[in-house]
Amino acid sequence: MTTIDAGADSRGAAGPTLSTTEAADHGALIGRLTAAIGSAVAGAAGTVHLAVVALVSEGHILVEDVPGVGKTRLARSLAASVGGDHRRVQFTPDLLPSDLTGVNVFNQASREFEFHPGPIFANVVVADEINRAAPKTQSALLEVMEERLVTVDGVRYSVPDPFLIVATQNPVESSGTFRLPEAQLDRFLLRLSLGYPDEAAEMAIMRGTSLPAPESLAPVADAAALAAVRDAVRRVHVADSLYGYILTLARATRNHPHLRLGVSPRATAALAHAARAYALSRGRAFVIPEDVDALVAPVWAHRLVLTPDSLVSGRSEAGILAEVAAAAPAPQPEQAVSR
Repeated sequence: MTTIDAGADSRGAAGPTLSTTEAADHGALIGRLTAAIGSAVAGAAGTVHLAVVALVSEGHILVEDVPGVGKTRLARSLAASVGGDHRRVQFTPDLLPSDLTGVNVFNQASREFEFHPGPIFANVVVADEINRAAPKTQSALLEVMEERLVTVDGVRYSVPDPFLIVATQNPVESSGTFRLPEAQLDRFLLRLSLGYPDEAAEMAIMRGTSLPAPESLAPVADAAALAAVRDAVRRVHVADSLYGYILTLARATRNHPHLRLGVSPRATAALAHAARAYALSRGRAFVIPEDVDALVAPVWAHRLVLTPDSLVSGRSEAGILAEVAAAAPAPQPEQAVSR
């Protein structure tokens, strides 16, 4: 599925309002994607569901977790389920931007420079331990995450479609790491954690009960089917009352005494779009307040910056968001579906 074309990003605009039948059909496809990926990842059904939501939302994922819980397996399974390819890049302090994007190499036979693409030209890219690379290399991801384009020597190249970055970092170990800047954190749609598997799943792992290899998964959707789902996501209805609810939550973070930095306008738009995808995954053509509540922490927590006093007192971003959501009046059901 990998293609390299000089060009521009072409994500379309929303079309006619989604019908109930279309929503059910697309929701069933998202369900099959989730089930296929979940069959290869032990004990992480909720996280797999959110990862698929990111995939159909055209967003990227930051996975904060300890080693050995299946982060790379999740990325490989995502790629296999849509018939794509994946690349894994181990980020280190000496990794250069060109190691990601690719370089122009002089061909002595043709007497011309030829572009040799880097590992970023894959459907799913695993940026393992992203916070171990120098800021210069981290910043090389900013353009491609936002625009799906890579610029090398003044020429822009499109990355394959679908395109998803799954970046990982260990939240426990900080030695030899470079903290991701807020500008880059803001470009990740979701921050997820696989966590440790439950007792039954870990017992099966110890017994040697094998899970299907990600590469053995049969593709559930091709690029055309995934593009249709993404188009449907843009057509899911969001009532004005829900936009107002999201804005109320956002303003509360910007004025919260325990936060030094609240969420940006990019974050409010990201939450609204992810809520559309979440609603569609449930077979609905409209968003309800519960969709927003389910996503507010995964979409917003990594974008917040706590005050020093809050850090010392042990406050967490997710805890503050829970307080903010509990204090904000949610729209009534009839308001949430009004058109």
